[in-house]
Amino acid sequence: MSAAGALAGAPHRAAAQQGGYPVATTAQTQFVYQNGAVLRREGATTTPLTQNVRLANGTKINYKSGIVEFPGGKLTTLAEGDFVRPDGGLVFATPASAAAAAGSGPAPAGAPAFSTYTLPTRVVPSNATAETAALQLRVQLLERKVALLDRKVALLAQGQAASPDTRQIDLDLTALDAQLQTGK
Repeated sequence: MSAAGALAGAPHRAAAQQGGYPVATTAQTQFVYQNGAVLRREGATTTPLTQNVRLANGTKINYKSGIVEFPGGKLTTLAEGDFVRPDGGLVFATPASAAAAAGSGPAPAGAPAFSTYTLPTRVVPSNATAETAALQLRVQLLERKVALLDRKVALLAQGQAASPDTRQIDLDLTALDAQLQTGK
C-alpha cells in the first residue's frame, strides 16, 4: 500500500475506532440485527452496514457484533430482530431479548408469546351466508348503476346541439336506487 493510500484510509480507521461514522437518518430509519449483522432499514429497503455508525444522540452501533453503546456508556447487544431507532431508542423483537438486555435472563416459561400486531378474534355470525348473499346482491346493483351512469355520461359527452334523451336511463337509475335502499 502506498503512503498516499495509507493516509487516505487513516481518517476512516480513526473514525471507526472512535465510535463509528456519524449517519444521517430519517424518521423511518432503523438499524436492525438480522442473521448475525446489523442492517440499515428504510421502510421496506434494507442495506447491510459496512462500518460502525454513530447516531446524532451519540449512540454507537457495531455493525458486526450488534453491540450498542449508549451516550451514558451503557452497553447492550442486539438479538435477532431487535433494532435501534434514529433517536437511539432500542426496540426488542421478543420478551426474551428484552429480558436478556435487562440482565434478568430469559423470559419466564409462562410469559405470553410476543406479537407485534394482534387482531381481535372475529366471531362468524350464524347468518353469514345470508349476509354474504346480501352483499353480493348490493355489489351487483352498484355495478349496474355504474354501467348506467357510464352510458349516460357517454351520451351527454357526444356534444350534440340538443340534449340526448336519457329518460330511460334516469328511470333505471331511480329503480336501482330503490332496490339499494330496500336491499331487495
